[in-house]
Amino acid sequence: MRLRQTLTALPREARDTLFLLLVIAWVIAPQSAHLPLWASAFAAGLLLWRGVLAWRGHPLPRSWVAMLLLGLAVAATWATYRTIIGRDPGVTLIVILLGLKTLEMRARRDAMVIFFLGFFTLLSNFFFSQSLAVAAAMLIGLLGLLTALVNAHLPVGRPPLAQSLRMAARMALLGAPIMLALFVLFPRMAPLWGMPSDDRVGRSGLSGSMQVGHIAALALDDSVALRVLFDTPGNAAPPQSQLYFRGPVLGQFDGRNWRSSSLENGPAWVADSRTANAAAAAHLQVQGEPLHYAVTLEPHRRPWLLVLDAAPERPDIRGTGVFMGNDLQWLTTRPITEVTRYRATSYPQFRYGPLERADNAKAMDPLRLFSRLPKGSNPRTRALAQQLLADPALVQGGTPALIEAALTLLRTGDYAYTLEPGIYGEHTADEFWFDKKAGFCEHIASAFAVLMRAADVPARIVTGYQGGERNSVDGYWTVRQSDAHAWTEVWIAGRGWVRVDPTGAVSPGRVGQFQRLLAPRSAFGNAMGAVISPGMAQHLRAVWEAVNNHWNQWVLNYTQTRQLNLLKALGFEAPSGQDLARLLASLVGAVALAGAVWALWERRQHDPWLRLLQRTRQRLARAGLSLPDSTPPRTMARLARAHFGTSADPLAQWLLQLESLRYAPVSHAHMPLHALRRQARQLPWPMAPSA
Repeated sequence: MRLRQTLTALPREARDTLFLLLVIAWVIAPQSAHLPLWASAFAAGLLLWRGVLAWRGHPLPRSWVAMLLLGLAVAATWATYRTIIGRDPGVTLIVILLGLKTLEMRARRDAMVIFFLGFFTLLSNFFFSQSLAVAAAMLIGLLGLLTALVNAHLPVGRPPLAQSLRMAARMALLGAPIMLALFVLFPRMAPLWGMPSDDRVGRSGLSGSMQVGHIAALALDDSVALRVLFDTPGNAAPPQSQLYFRGPVLGQFDGRNWRSSSLENGPAWVADSRTANAAAAAHLQVQGEPLHYAVTLEPHRRPWLLVLDAAPERPDIRGTGVFMGNDLQWLTTRPITEVTRYRATSYPQFRYGPLERADNAKAMDPLRLFSRLPKGSNPRTRALAQQLLADPALVQGGTPALIEAALTLLRTGDYAYTLEPGIYGEHTADEFWFDKKAGFCEHIASAFAVLMRAADVPARIVTGYQGGERNSVDGYWTVRQSDAHAWTEVWIAGRGWVRVDPTGAVSPGRVGQFQRLLAPRSAFGNAMGAVISPGMAQHLRAVWEAVNNHWNQWVLNYTQTRQLNLLKALGFEAPSGQDLARLLASLVGAVALAGAVWALWERRQHDPWLRLLQRTRQRLARAGLSLPDSTPPRTMARLARAHFGTSADPLAQWLLQLESLRYAPVSHAHMPLHALRRQARQLPWPMAPSA
């Protein structure tokens, strides 16, 4: 209450300045996650300094101070980015300039510059994120800037902010249909349509290499990786044990790190796109019923698409080249930097890879790469492999028997599935098999693959996502970063590459029953758990993710295809971009014509208060008292009393109330205009004096 009284007692200029500074702080707050620390602190300091000056009524600093600060900001930006051109340095300078301009807000012209800089800074938030949360926050910022702009155009008195907010909201609502029409009909023409991206900015997710212990960190990230909608009754999915979304395939091993042989040389995958039939090159054979589904993939700054094993047909995606390597991984010719939607068809029953090894020298055998181990690495695992091979039954059973023996060892050897296995040293497989006996999926998969290679069996690591959960609100299956998984593929003669998930031997619930290891809850999470029941929290989460998914589907993923489908629904037989342009031009023309008609009508209208005063003046003229148009109500009341005598007293009192409505302070009680208009019709109007 005391703060409110203090704000009320401030001069209007100080009050309006504090409100504008609050709005600016709201607009630039999301940028703090992307700006350098010094820039965020610099901008916050400028706004705080300007707020203190407004609160205490102190004069603004001289111009040379702002120029000095600007020079320091430009120098710091150059030192940070080695340039002042580009998205990140440009946004940094815009934020700093907005803060500096508040120190020069001496006239209305300066305020207008701040408003437009504020609008531009608001838009720059979408350079980094176009999520629903950011859009909602920027909508609030837009209403705040519009409120401040309206308030700046009300120079008389102390108009309440609620009045300016109502007017700003009305303006936004009037403009919303036009903005919606432009969004729906403005042609999506690449590369003009879309947000610029910066491939240097990373995002948590799968990588083209795997260091043992890396995927465990993803289990702490509960953000959405992709959403899937199956074309089945009730959006039912296959058993969760079959939901393997294939990502990078890692075949090179240096003792600790696994790398993809196809991605190790940067964008070398583009050359592989010349393969005429990738499915044939991978020796892929599918059988059984296909599974059709749509994927909404979150941006991960990498060139791979996530599809269920195995997808022989090219995913239906527009705007980029897509191809499959000989390891069944689908890749794009450019990284995924925005929410991407595509359709795919997979066959859960498949076989791929060569069925027999080459007959020529081992150096020419393409499978030999997947049997190599660095010299001197993991000696105890090598010895374990030789011990297994010394069993005649395993030798007779071949590779399938060897795989089963290794899985049996994992089931019965007191191995544990954990997020915190401790730090692994140089010989990661040895430590897993003989020392720690604990690890996350990549520890288990890596140790299993090393054991297979030590037995001269081709093996490699496949990373991706396993499982998912169905959102009960919209029916989409949500796959999170915490569902990141690593499994192995082992080559078996006559069968090709076969998926073997050794994690299932250690923790069967991880694969079959969707039992994930959960990160420890934070203090905030524990506090929220004490307030909201787990069921309610899960439902609220499902509702939010469903709303966010609709935002992705209908706003971020509103493509030219959907535009043309809309035209088909409107009756166009073969819609094209020209049809969109013509429809948009017609709509803009109709809106412009309606605006012109409204402006003409508005020009002929007057202030209702002035119209009522004009009618009063006209009636007095008919009664014999002609007054100039500039006569105010109080003077009219005095002249009416002098001309008509006491019979004009009711009219005089009414004129004083009309004046009070216009010029009295807001805190004073006065009769509203419609009541004064009704009372005017009931007044006993004075008559002209008799001769």
